[in-house]
Amino acid sequence: MISYAQQNMDGDQVAMADEHIAPAPRVSVQAFCETVETAAAVQAAGEDRRLGKAHLKIQMGGMAAAIEAYRTAPTPNVIVLETEGRGDILGGLDQLAAVCDAGTRVVVIGRVNDVTLYRELVRRGVSDYLIAPVAPLDMVRSICGLFSTPETKAVGRIVAIVGAKGGVGASTIAHNVAWAIARDLALDSVVADLDLAFGTAGLDYNQDPPQGIADAVFSPDRVDTAFLDRLLSKCTDHLNLLAAPATLDRVYDFGTEAFDAIFDTLRTTMPCIVLDVPHQWSGWTRRALIGADDILIVAAPDLANLRNAKNMYDMLKAARPNDRPPLYCLNQVGVPKRPEINTGEFAKAIESQPIVSIPFEPQIFGSAANNGQMIAEIAANNRITEMFLQIAQRLTGRGETKKNRSSFLSPLLGKLRAK
Repeated sequence: MISYAQQNMDGDQVAMADEHIAPAPRVSVQAFCETVETAAAVQAAGEDRRLGKAHLKIQMGGMAAAIEAYRTAPTPNVIVLETEGRGDILGGLDQLAAVCDAGTRVVVIGRVNDVTLYRELVRRGVSDYLIAPVAPLDMVRSICGLFSTPETKAVGRIVAIVGAKGGVGASTIAHNVAWAIARDLALDSVVADLDLAFGTAGLDYNQDPPQGIADAVFSPDRVDTAFLDRLLSKCTDHLNLLAAPATLDRVYDFGTEAFDAIFDTLRTTMPCIVLDVPHQWSGWTRRALIGADDILIVAAPDLANLRNAKNMYDMLKAARPNDRPPLYCLNQVGVPKRPEINTGEFAKAIESQPIVSIPFEPQIFGSAANNGQMIAEIAANNRITEMFLQIAQRLTGRGETKKNRSSFLSPLLGKLRAK
């Protein structure tokens, strides 16, 4: 796919926010650049979360250096070539083809914007042609796109929800947002409860499955689509649960990449994966948050939450320069007689507005928790139910969805349809 115009990162925040680029698998990428600007862009792309598994090597010299390098060495999965002229592109590619291994994909970065040249490049087997100057996101999109063709299965979107502090209701919000994604947006989804010791997803959905996420994380060699399907507990037509055992018969210490195989496998089978991330800071929780497509931080309106939310927001924003910044919401707003930091001061400190401010409604939330129900099930017309839908739409990039509104004639119409 030829790139006739390059994106300006500051001017395309809205488009970038809704763009979903599937991460690349474990591949080797070698770039041969002619300018320091392109080398810097490729280096920045290599630090993007979606190329986290790729092994990237950069050197200068352009086409000539690539031809010389591969005379005596095997070629990687992907070669990125920068060329500043037109006449040497086709001839150089012909020389490269003589030393290039079968199956290697080539991305060319040039300065000639011409359809005829592009057709010649495609005829010679070039996978992508980018017009310089390139931005880091252009490189990420191009390399990842080589391994995500229209014929392949769509890669699921991972949404991570985490609390800025313990007890702020992040798990409750995660479960209700997942319910809205599945019911109102009709998107097949799975909730992965990552708090293995004290997870509440099973209680909130009134499920008690005999197996769950612990069976997968402690048996990484067995993780595949069929194995995970057996561990899922069906909550609704569109919502599944990968439950935590919520027992203390073992210690849940994990390595940084412990959940990678689970997340990668879920991506291949589910359009949306909602991660209920516990409030702790470890290698694997940090990796889960940075690797997610979108993040929601849940905070209560007090000083400790403000400090923690800002620290998390700033860290995640810096670690994901090519993604939109994390989203955050305020929860438990308006507790009687409790001094609170107002929304304006919170937004000023974080330099971003909360997507919603959920009011303190102990009766509704308490009843839902004790009954194993969602807020939408016991208070369908409450404004909080609408807030969960707003969050679901923002996190998934889905627009307004028409909801089926019931009326007093619905039971009668249902009986008539049945007849």
